[in-house]
Formats: sequence, structure tokens, C-alpha cells
Amino acid sequence: MDFRIMGLEAPILTALQHLADLPEEAEKTFNVPTRTYVRDAKAMAATPADVKEYPNSYVFVIDMPGLKSGDIKVQVEDDNVLQISGERKREDEKEGAKYVRMERRVGKFMRKFALPENANVEAISAVCQDGVLTVTVEKLPPPQPKKPKTIEVKIA
Repeated sequence: MDFRIMGLEAPILTALQHLADLPEEAEKTFNVPTRTYVRDAKAMAATPADVKEYPNSYVFVIDMPGLKSGDIKVQVEDDNVLQISGERKREDEKEGAKYVRMERRVGKFMRKFALPENANVEAISAVCQDGVLTVTVEKLPPPQPKKPKTIEVKIA
């Protein structure tokens, strides 16, 4: 807030303005985690997942009760990071109803998984059924062993 806009320019007001801006400056100066980082960390911690490896694929299983497919986003970042994110929105309150207790989480959620080198990021499928999201990442076929190159020996 800039007090000069209101026509006030006293040294005490300038000092108060400096103190009001201090928390934001402290985050930059002292390498304190930003609010965005803290929000993302909480979202990641609140989204448990199971990861299974099969001979031909990796399967990620995450509970998503009450979410529609439009509320869930599955992306690949940096060619090797699988990101599953979305948002659970609060239900519209019906007229005359009030919450007595509210325990279900609302808000954003996110998980990131580093994919192994043999993951085929071009072959990923996601299915949400009965409140359970299943993301399948196919594996690349193993590289063929290189055959030794035979060099013909000439007689001189």
C-alpha cells in the first residue's frame, strides 16, 4: 500500500510502508519457500498414490472420489515427469442447508512422478472408474543387442 497516493508523506508512514512490505522482501532475500511452493507441497502431500510395475508398463493408481474427468488433468512435463493434478470444488449449498461438519478436502491436488528412461511417454492412457484414477504408462521395448561388426581381413 502506498500512502503517498492518499496525499500522506510523513516519515512514520514511510517506515510503516517499509514494514508492511518486509515479509515479501524477506521471502526473496532469505530463500524462504514461496507461497506457491508451499501450496503445491501441501497439494502433493495430500494426494497419496500407488505405483506398480508390470513387465510391459507402469501403473499409477490414485483415489479421486467424486471427481469428473474434467476436474482431472494428466500431463507429461520435461519429457520424463508425469503430473496428475486437478481441483475438487465445494458443492453448491442448497437453500436452508448449513454445514454441521465439513471433513472432506476441497481445493487443488497434484502429484509428480519422475518416469524411468524406458517409459514410453507417447503411450499413456488414463481411466477414472468408480472414483479411482488409473494411469498406465507403457514401457519401451528393450534395445536390441548390437551385433558385432565383422571386418574383412585382406591379404597383402
